[in-house]
Amino acid sequence: MSSFADHARRATEALRDLFPPTPLQRNDHLSARYDAEIWLKREDLTPVRSYKLRGAFTAMRRVLSEDPVHGHFVCASAGNHAQGMAFACRHFGVRGTVFMPVTTPQQKIEKTSVFGGDRIEIRLTGDYFDQTLAAAQAFCTEADAHFLSPFDDPDVILGQASVAIEFLDQLGRTPDLVVLPVGGGGLAAGVTGVMQELSPETDFRYVEPLGGASLAAALATGTPVTLRQINSFVDGAAVARIGTEPFARLRHVTADKLLSAPEDRICITMLEMLNGEGIVLEPAGALSVDALPSLVDTIRERTVVCVTSGGNFDFERLPEVKERAQRFAGLKKYFILRMPQRPGALREFLTMLGPEDDIARFEYLKKSARNFGSVLIGIETREAENFTDLKRKLDQAAFTYRDITDDEALSDFLI
Repeated sequence: MSSFADHARRATEALRDLFPPTPLQRNDHLSARYDAEIWLKREDLTPVRSYKLRGAFTAMRRVLSEDPVHGHFVCASAGNHAQGMAFACRHFGVRGTVFMPVTTPQQKIEKTSVFGGDRIEIRLTGDYFDQTLAAAQAFCTEADAHFLSPFDDPDVILGQASVAIEFLDQLGRTPDLVVLPVGGGGLAAGVTGVMQELSPETDFRYVEPLGGASLAAALATGTPVTLRQINSFVDGAAVARIGTEPFARLRHVTADKLLSAPEDRICITMLEMLNGEGIVLEPAGALSVDALPSLVDTIRERTVVCVTSGGNFDFERLPEVKERAQRFAGLKKYFILRMPQRPGALREFLTMLGPEDDIARFEYLKKSARNFGSVLIGIETREAENFTDLKRKLDQAAFTYRDITDDEALSDFLI
């Protein structure tokens, strides 16, 4: 009887009709920083710049092998899954209908259209993904089409498992540790399943975005649960509820194997990989690398594989990524300053700034009284400690101010 790893190897071989194995690259910079052998499995280099093509292709291939006439597939996605299904539809020459939220950026719509060509139709419906998903599933029933889940499907999981088959062949030995991003759980379930059979001694760490830790919530309760609220910044992994099928394969995971990555810290990792290594990673694609500082003592002198799961990053988001990175690192802060309305007050404030401080934003919010005015001011600096000195000077001069950098409600409204 064939094992899961045997099936995964056959799925991997079938994928060669689409693209060669993605590279497994030793990263010298990260290896030197952590005194370890850090290898990156570059899923950001598939034809659709994410691993999602693997699962979509494998699931569609199975359906068509059993029912060649049933050639209509449907998905609901605003990102990588839509592009993977579109690419696979064109490959198989079958019809695909992709449902996307009305709010989907035009760049993602266009890329999906390019990958699918005349084989797919894109329908924009719903302001939120839940509405889009409901419309897609209702359409499936009406059209007698096959709904292609992004992760909650055994064949999709099998396709994602090909990642492990490839990096084991490429590495030529078993790694000590594999670091995996987790969203809906398809990739994590597939890779874990292969490694349990072929390399049971390998350790794992599973990394979720802090604002979308659906695996942690499911493990805490013993069953998948829907998070009340998620932070959608890490859009490739911010899933409110882990898949039932993936969780069944991951329910053995213990709490010490779970890591959560703050969204703003991920921005620092993205910028470091872009500026230092020339590697473009989307937020979800950076999760595994972002976890490494938390594993310093664990990974020293060990062989580590990090799966960089995607590189579909819209560079129009780069200013936001830089802003969030600076704020998390303590290099940029926003204050509301109560400025005395008298000659020389502004000059007095400016003399408090150090040589490494720079004003990035300055605007009067209102004149609340004749003698004072409220000012929103953003300051960038080179060392986080410089803000300690600035606050000390403000206190000594009896300036009234409030640091709103970490006040989510105020900063969202004012910044």
